[in-house]
Amino acid sequence: MLNINVVFHNKSMKGGYLLLIFFISFMYLSICSITVNSELETIQHPVKSEGSLSFLVVGDWGRRGAYNQSQVALQMGRIGEKMDIDFVISTGDNFYDDGLKNVDDPAFEESFSRIYTAKSLQKQWYNVLGNHDYRGDVEAQLSPILSQIDRKWFCKRSFLLNAEIADIFFVDTTPFVTKYFTYPKDHKYDWRGVTPRQTYIANVLKDVESALEYSTAKWKIVVGHHTIRTAGHHGDTKELIDQLLPILQANDVDFYINGHDHCLQHISCTESPIQFLTSGGGSKAWKGDFKLNKVGLEFYYDGQGFMSVQLNPNNAHIKYYDAFGKALHKFKVLKQFHSSI
Repeated sequence: MLNINVVFHNKSMKGGYLLLIFFISFMYLSICSITVNSELETIQHPVKSEGSLSFLVVGDWGRRGAYNQSQVALQMGRIGEKMDIDFVISTGDNFYDDGLKNVDDPAFEESFSRIYTAKSLQKQWYNVLGNHDYRGDVEAQLSPILSQIDRKWFCKRSFLLNAEIADIFFVDTTPFVTKYFTYPKDHKYDWRGVTPRQTYIANVLKDVESALEYSTAKWKIVVGHHTIRTAGHHGDTKELIDQLLPILQANDVDFYINGHDHCLQHISCTESPIQFLTSGGGSKAWKGDFKLNKVGLEFYYDGQGFMSVQLNPNNAHIKYYDAFGKALHKFKVLKQFHSSI
């Protein structure tokens, strides 16, 4: 706190000094505000005693158990117990079709608490928002009241999960997509906390870039709802390719994990070591809606399922499962290079 003691010799000097003090105070408050806003909220999560980390990833799931959601949840519980997972990541579109109505919406328990009941899944769930979530009451999903209803629920717009060997950056990607703003005829979106849009996006990009540059973690993982590279229905997200991807590539991100396309998918990047991993098969899937000639496509499954990730300081093991628990695709990434198995 600055103590300013000034003796005024005349009124004009007094007016000038008052303006100067006002200006200094304004700049000081502005700098403080920028400092606060430029830092992602960081959540700490411990690793296992041997320094490893394991988790499941599922997306596009909230349909009250329908479209094999319950079957996927059953297999997640089985695999989660076998792996002794540390947490679960959701890639968004948590509640269909139009998010939650409010914090008392029964869809929260009917699509989440009563579906993911296995003991192994009663770990922390780290969630991002999808475009369908933005069609409802976004503030409801962000409310701590939901964590009181079900303590495993955790949802923020963008945040950083620090798990010692891995920094996992959760990015709110829906506001990046222009069509939700220019063609909202069929749907109403909840843009509270997002507008003005360009300022919001600029702040998100600045926060992510700053946090990535600062990170010294062995593994850097970014999670968002929307695709960057995909062979699926929605196609590549141009806004993320133009604005987010260069930041990921410049900061040696290992994996970009997303949902949005209702499938399981693995694409290698031809320009950097980054791997694009889609886990959007939590419920309704799109049969036959994909392009097999996609550059870098390593694996594509147009059905329901989920993904597992196991990390240690030297390597990462990624595996995809269908709704019956069958392993469909797996690969290992070593630091500096990767290989399929």
